[in-house]
Amino acid sequence: MAGGTATEQLIELRRLARRFGDKVAVDGLDLSICAGEIFAFLGPNGAGKTTTFKMLAGLLRPTDGSALICGYDVHRRPMEARRMMSYVPDEPYLYDKLSGREFLTMVGGLYGMSESEVERRVEGLKVALDFDGYLDDLAESYSHGMKQRIALAAALLHGPRVLITDEPTVGLDPRSARAVKGIFRSLAREGGAVFFSTHTLSVAEEIADRAGIIHRGKLVACGKISDLKALGRPGGDLEDLFLQLTEE
Repeated sequence: MAGGTATEQLIELRRLARRFGDKVAVDGLDLSICAGEIFAFLGPNGAGKTTTFKMLAGLLRPTDGSALICGYDVHRRPMEARRMMSYVPDEPYLYDKLSGREFLTMVGGLYGMSESEVERRVEGLKVALDFDGYLDDLAESYSHGMKQRIALAAALLHGPRVLITDEPTVGLDPRSARAVKGIFRSLAREGGAVFFSTHTLSVAEEIADRAGIIHRGKLVACGKISDLKALGRPGGDLEDLFLQLTEE
């Protein structure tokens, strides 16, 4: 993974919008995330977080506006953009009849990696994500946390600069959650960017450099965690501000 300057924009949303019939799911988002940043995307269910992620990942076409990864428009230059990023949904899908190792080898092949390259990457990732003990078991035997760690390893195989992940710590035990947070920090230190959603505001406070709160498709607050806390009531925390801005 190449390093980056602190001002290099790796994710850019420019008036990004998505409608489903009469429903506006995402309403003109403007957002930039730079190299070295971990950015938390906060919002109630149905606020537009997953729709935004799917547009960034190239799974949904915007109704208006654009999404860029490392300067590449996701929908005009999809191949270049996808080489620079990975997306992990909140419910990762693995093939039940493949072992974790077989799944990772298959994913590496899709990125044009040789088996030896995949094995070399897996050696490092299995230590960081602590999945060595079940790497050769079939995925049908995995818990949610095991699947989450293998899916994250698959996302990191090709050394992306941008990682987008939906609810990465849901259902994880404390050890697994700590491993995931460590991966995020490592990627950011190496000049990448992490864009993640969470309903656990303490996780955002712990690891995010900045956060944005989305409500009804609009970004209603964005900034450093300390600055966001200051927007709420005196002595309040991020949860207070979140509830204040997203109340119906």
